[in-house]
Amino acid sequence: MDSASSTDRTGIGYLPPAARTLMKLVVTGPFGVGKTTLIRTLSEIATLHTEEAMTQSSTRFDDTAGLPDKTTTTVAIDFGRLTVLDDLVLYMFGTPGQQRFFPLWEDIARGALGALVLVDTRRLADSFAVMDMVEEQGLPYAVAVNRFPDAPAHTDEVLRKHLDLAPETPLVQCDARERRGSIDALIALAEHVLTRMPRPEDPS
Repeated sequence: MDSASSTDRTGIGYLPPAARTLMKLVVTGPFGVGKTTLIRTLSEIATLHTEEAMTQSSTRFDDTAGLPDKTTTTVAIDFGRLTVLDDLVLYMFGTPGQQRFFPLWEDIARGALGALVLVDTRRLADSFAVMDMVEEQGLPYAVAVNRFPDAPAHTDEVLRKHLDLAPETPLVQCDARERRGSIDALIALAEHVLTRMPRPEDPS
């Protein structure tokens, strides 16, 4: 595909014009944890998203306790792209956080090489079901703690214990609204994925 065919009429290129290493990553986590915000913060292109306004009907199913400012929710997928070091392109696919959308998760995650699981220290237990799904799919993952202004702060050691993380699972604390920390979280995942990928055999 040439560069012209990878650009839509608005001039936004969703595919890189040159051959590079492409990596599909899932950005996941429970409802209201900041997945859409993180993808918007990181993406070098205009993001694709499927946010809808929350209605009285949806609040019967979605627990908004502790989320007083939550007025919209992802109902299908978010998408963004980030180029790292010119030769590595990360494609970010955000998933809905509500359990009623979990059947979509497997379809969205198909072909992904890893997952970034966002968590909120005010609702750590909400992350367990998502991490279970990631592990069931056999995806390597990293955990990013999204630091909300009113959320309790914990050390990495305490968070690892509460989340029952394996020693090799990366853990990063960030603010999904800030680019530097969010990039660090995504790079930690990408590096973790690369270390687990099979290396080509030495021809010699």
